[in-house]
Amino acid sequence: MSFVPFESLLKCGKLPEARAVKACAQVALCFIIAGTPMAALPADSSTPAEPRSAAGATISLAEVASEALRANPEIQAALKEREAAQHRVSPAGALDDPMLEAGVINLPTDSLRFDREDMTMKMIGLSQRFPFSGKRELRRDVAARDAESVGHGFRETVNRVLREIRIAYYDLALAVESQRLIEKSRAVLGQLLKVAESRYAVGQGSQTDVLKAQTQFTRLLDELLRLERERTMAEDEIGRLLARHGDFTPVLPALPAPTDAPFLLETLQKTALQQRPQLLALQGVVARSARSLDLARKESLPDFDVKFSYGQRDNSPLGMKRSDMVTLTVAMNLPVWRETKTEPRIAQAVAMRGLAVDMLHAQQYDVTTKLHHQIAAALQNLKSLRLYERDILPVARLTLEAALAAYQVSRIDFVTLLDNQMSVFNYEISSITALVGYHKAIAEMDFLTGKLAVDALGPADKTGEEP
Repeated sequence: MSFVPFESLLKCGKLPEARAVKACAQVALCFIIAGTPMAALPADSSTPAEPRSAAGATISLAEVASEALRANPEIQAALKEREAAQHRVSPAGALDDPMLEAGVINLPTDSLRFDREDMTMKMIGLSQRFPFSGKRELRRDVAARDAESVGHGFRETVNRVLREIRIAYYDLALAVESQRLIEKSRAVLGQLLKVAESRYAVGQGSQTDVLKAQTQFTRLLDELLRLERERTMAEDEIGRLLARHGDFTPVLPALPAPTDAPFLLETLQKTALQQRPQLLALQGVVARSARSLDLARKESLPDFDVKFSYGQRDNSPLGMKRSDMVTLTVAMNLPVWRETKTEPRIAQAVAMRGLAVDMLHAQQYDVTTKLHHQIAAALQNLKSLRLYERDILPVARLTLEAALAAYQVSRIDFVTLLDNQMSVFNYEISSITALVGYHKAIAEMDFLTGKLAVDALGPADKTGEEP
């Protein structure tokens, strides 16, 4: 079907004005009922340019997430931090470096000769400090717990970045789909506006109809401008998370269909306790604090310094041979300053352990509360979506079709027809908003339970490393 402008009908003289108005209205209404594609409609010089979606390529969320794992600088920094923490474990339990010493013993100052005095000798020695039994193991265990927590912190960074990727992706999907719906509604409103103008031109319509249609048409243009800004912000956020800048090509998101899977708070809470990296890291901090307390108590026990030295003596001036000498000593520190040194360290370790336990409990309660909120949001959005799809939108479209038919025979006014058209548009926007809200709630639940990190990296082992 080709579009014939109303002005052309009048100029060619083929139709009287009244018949021209009726024909124009019928043609426009046929476009509306048939849902003519936007490309088949006449261009309006006052409308903005085509949305950028035509230039993009549809990309799945999994592809975006996969690129983020490779390129996101926060993830790469957390990976290096985990690597550094793992390298701190072995030195923490190692012995101190041995001490090598060399010198001269009992050299007389009057002659500075090595053969005058029997006790003059050239000495070389080696000493080593040995911590009290159990201290090295505790220090290594504390460092290992630190490395485990840092490993979980890396996974939590992955978990958070993937959550941000999904939220930005869904925001972009909402903006793109809303733009599509607005363009569709603008096309219909453009035809209705021409009908109202045509009827007003021959005295069969009111100026109010034209102004009402123009107002709605302009409001949609303003909405397009707002959506363009939101789309740009979502694309920029995805570009930031993918470490892209000027070379970032906007992508068209694809939203999966919702499922009717049940959301059980108890199951999700149990999953979060088992695999949420943040909670696992806090559990590691609790264990680390307990080992630090054991180590602080061990510090009240002495360490031992073992020293072995060898002394070489010259022969006497008369040629008598002098035997060389060896020395073996064991020394230990005396931890006598308990009130000012040892006991404050123990008290500090006790306080840090209590802090870690309280932080873990607080985060567990926080995760449970947020899971409950996201379950409610997901269910509410899912119910709203089903309501729009099964009840509201079908009835609204049937109402619009009936209004279109009634308007052709002048049984309803133009404002009623316009209100029905805008109602369908608003319901379509609400439907896609509910779908995006549902997927956002799922993304938040996956983040709270640590599912995003598990899907991307696999389950963590006891040291916080990936298998």
